[in-house]
Amino acid sequence: MLGFLVRLLPFWIREPLIILVGTVFGVRILSMALVDGEGWVPAVIGTVFLLGAALRVRVVVHALRARRRPAPATEAESAPVAPVPVTPAARRPVEKKPNAFAQASFAIGLFAVIGGALWIEGKLPEDGTAATGASRPAACRLDEDEKLPSAYRSTPEAVTGADLCRALNRTELPEILGTPDERSVYASGTDNTAPLTDRKVAQPEARVEFETYTVELSATYNKLTVAQYAKLTTYGDGRDTRKLTVLGRPALLTSDHMMKIQFDLGSGEGASGPVEQGPLARTLTVAFDGKDRGGSYDLTVWSESGLLPDDSALVGIAEVVLPRITRGARDQD
Repeated sequence: MLGFLVRLLPFWIREPLIILVGTVFGVRILSMALVDGEGWVPAVIGTVFLLGAALRVRVVVHALRARRRPAPATEAESAPVAPVPVTPAARRPVEKKPNAFAQASFAIGLFAVIGGALWIEGKLPEDGTAATGASRPAACRLDEDEKLPSAYRSTPEAVTGADLCRALNRTELPEILGTPDERSVYASGTDNTAPLTDRKVAQPEARVEFETYTVELSATYNKLTVAQYAKLTTYGDGRDTRKLTVLGRPALLTSDHMMKIQFDLGSGEGASGPVEQGPLARTLTVAFDGKDRGGSYDLTVWSESGLLPDDSALVGIAEVVLPRITRGARDQD
């Protein structure tokens, strides 16, 4: 339908409009590939747009040259013509040829209006985020082409990494963490399984990264209750462990160090080595329900500097995020 409407436009409106739109889209898509690192597919699409615009420029140039060049006289026109008596005839109104300059100016003005509307739309509040000064969160990156493990099909109530990322990737997270001026720079969701379970226990995960903190949310669909997990922590050092209730459910706060692994990718600048101790992380484990019948959510926060937010920040995140976890549509086959 849109292509049919474009074909109805006069040549001197249609072609400049297509050139301008193709150039803008091509440059924008190329910047997504080269600057934002979106991969080679946007680079190819952007190049196609720019090539199409270049071909249209060539067509317009040929049309302008043909318009300025006088048409060659035919043999019949060059032969002498015998004079014929002139008889008065009714005057016909002179047909006005379309003004190419006016049409081109109109096309440029139309494109300017469209570009201005798109620019204003980008500045308008989206879901109230711009009005409150909060930054738009980064889009969740998902492995959509990866087949869902069988553990998810055998656990109908299990959510996916996409479900967790959608719930976790919220604009109010920086304010809860005490860094209201930051914005999320990376967000992802993965459909993992719990380690040492032979891929039989679903454990989806989501991660949102800020300049200061990194927040991870996972759900483990096993039979381990929070009360049992609290007893297991007593066999360790039990340091910084605290029991509490979140959203009417048993919860447990624990601290542990992240793991740090270094790989040598052949550059010669680094060497592979054993797993090292990473920065300290704070984890809030919350039962799936108030009766603590097994399975839990784990909300973990850490930073490369070792800085940790208050425990109230983890509780605040859980109170905002956990009620918003909904199971999205997915293939059950």
